[in-house]
Amino acid sequence: MNFRMSTANNHFSLNRAASKPTARQKGKLVFVGWLSLATLSWAQSTSPAAAPPRSAPRSPVISPEVHPDNSVTFRFRAPNAKAVMLSREGAKGVAMQKDDSGIWSVTTEPLEPDFYGYTFQADDVGLLDPGNSLFKPNLLGMASMVHVPGPPSLPWEINDVPHGVVQHHWYKSSIVGDHRDYYVYTPPGYDPKSRQRYPVFYLFHGYSDDASGWTAVGRANIILDNLIAQGKAKPMLLVMTLGYGAPEIVARNGGSLRNSELRDKNYSRFRDALFNEVIPQVEKQYRVRSDRKSRAIAGLSMGGAESLYIGLNALDRFAWIGAFSAGGASRDYEKIYPKVDEKLNSQIKLLWIACGTEDGLMAENRKFREWLKGKGVHVTEIETPGAHTWMVWRRNLAAFAPLLFR
Repeated sequence: MNFRMSTANNHFSLNRAASKPTARQKGKLVFVGWLSLATLSWAQSTSPAAAPPRSAPRSPVISPEVHPDNSVTFRFRAPNAKAVMLSREGAKGVAMQKDDSGIWSVTTEPLEPDFYGYTFQADDVGLLDPGNSLFKPNLLGMASMVHVPGPPSLPWEINDVPHGVVQHHWYKSSIVGDHRDYYVYTPPGYDPKSRQRYPVFYLFHGYSDDASGWTAVGRANIILDNLIAQGKAKPMLLVMTLGYGAPEIVARNGGSLRNSELRDKNYSRFRDALFNEVIPQVEKQYRVRSDRKSRAIAGLSMGGAESLYIGLNALDRFAWIGAFSAGGASRDYEKIYPKVDEKLNSQIKLLWIACGTEDGLMAENRKFREWLKGKGVHVTEIETPGAHTWMVWRRNLAAFAPLLFR
């Protein structure tokens, strides 16, 4: 007797006496049994082989490691490399030693507190430190950076003082024909709605740097924060723009400052973009003074050559001129600076030319300063220890900025 119970969505069947299977049902049972055995056999034959035991995870490479005495250990994992060198900014390359785990390392002597760029050269291939997120942006060769901390008195160290703001601007240049950028530092307390107006310092980067060089590497905004807080520098705006009037000069396939035609094009079009695009935008967007005594101009390396070329030929626009390790300009001074004579002394508030004594451009800077003095021009001559490095240029900026707008 069969009973059937029913609900709204399901049916349940209960057989008190099951009937004998028919031949057709027997065939189905045989087929289902064969299929089950085949499936089980296939599953067993295709099950993955036992995974090999996992090797112990490699310990992370700590690099760079700054020690209490300011020495620094650099490490780099390259078990198959034949030779690895450390290339550090301002120092000769040093061979690193490999341990049994394939990690190369070297420890420096105690370093002066500062920021240092470096790369690893593994079998003559330049590489960044993969364990270090601090780096130097550069159009031709990026590098890692290590910070050796110093006392709060160092101008590039972040202190508990009011901080200014750095804003990043982009625009389409009709003169150069590209999209380019510039950065503007406004001092603590700057208020766009205030009636107060500020002087402006136009600061240029060097060859192969980009517009971020003075903030990302030179720490110009930190330096100005500290100098202003200490009362050593006047509150001012700092404008840092891309320094190429001919961007092809930094092309990897042959651009160079040694190409005199390309170099002259680079400087002249950069000047035109500065005068006709950057300065008008800054003076429209920010509360700044626009008289010549409220504008300063300076730069490092190529930017130093640009500041001299532009500033000394445009004293109707700038009264404060500086150059840090200037290089890359023509040595035909009479042609480049046709108006330079002792009459400039009544117009220039400051002409400040600095270079490191170990810099390859030292002789060129001394020669130019002698030419200026031969013309009767007053020039402030600065020579400091150091080579063609950011360690020199940070100190140059910290010494130059307090002299402005006095």
